[in-house]
Amino acid sequence: MKPFYEYVKIDKPVRTYISILRGINVSGQKMIKMADLKKLYAELGFMEIQSYIQSGNVIFQYEPSEPHELEQKITAGIRTAYSFEVPVMVLEIEELQSVLANNPYIADPSKDDNFMHVTFLSALPDTVALTKLNEIHYPGEEFLVLDRAIYLYCPNGYGRTKFNNSFFEKKLKLAATTRNWKTAKELLIIALKQTNSPS
Repeated sequence: MKPFYEYVKIDKPVRTYISILRGINVSGQKMIKMADLKKLYAELGFMEIQSYIQSGNVIFQYEPSEPHELEQKITAGIRTAYSFEVPVMVLEIEELQSVLANNPYIADPSKDDNFMHVTFLSALPDTVALTKLNEIHYPGEEFLVLDRAIYLYCPNGYGRTKFNNSFFEKKLKLAATTRNWKTAKELLIIALKQTNSPS
């Protein structure tokens, strides 16, 4: 099936990054207004900053850097400004493209993409922990781990699944944050528009 986007080769002095924050603006906890978060990103030296919905998704441009360095930079900035910790995942466009392209459920006509989610991990999972995780099954729910992404199919809704962030964090000893399929696609679309816009 042809992807809804085209792969791009990025050849600019700056690169586009997608940052995904864990656990802000949920149930009244760790509240950060998106306007304030964008201001913080600007203070950190980032450019072309765009946010998407209130759950902590920010696309930005910066000089070519290692994603983990940007994660640390953003986490430290939030800690200084708000006095709480927020796990941050930073992805390059190519990684998010790969995550979306490799969804094992999207080509299955019996599955509704409204029930598909992607959990992003802070690092590659340990082999032993992953083997133990793959032994766990709950009726009607499915997951598959590929690299730093966990693909979820939750036909009863993500709010009811046992395969939530806390579950994967406990089993894999890694930070995890989840986005629904629509959000994951939209983040890539925004990032590609930024990358393809005139310098």
